[in-house]
Amino acid sequence: MKVFTKDELAKNDGKEGRPAYVAYMGKVYDMTGTLESEHGDHYGHNFGVNLTDEMDDAPHSDGLVFERPVVGIYEE
Repeated sequence: MKVFTKDELAKNDGKEGRPAYVAYMGKVYDMTGTLESEHGDHYGHNFGVNLTDEMDDAPHSDGLVFERPVVGIYEE
C-alpha cells in the first residue's frame, strides 16, 4: 500500500482535476466525487490534509470517511 507523507498528500487536494484525498487515523481515503470535492474543500475542510484532529468539528460521524476507499497509509 502506498505511503503518503504530508507533502505527498498535499498534492491530492481535489483542485484542477486532481484526486481529493484526506488522511484520518493513519490511513489515506479517496474522497474524490464526494460533495464539493471538485472545489478542493468540503464545507471549509480542505482535501490533501490530515483531518484526524478536525473530525470533532464535522457535522457527521467518522463513519462517512470509513465508507470511502483506502488508498494508502499516512506517515508524518
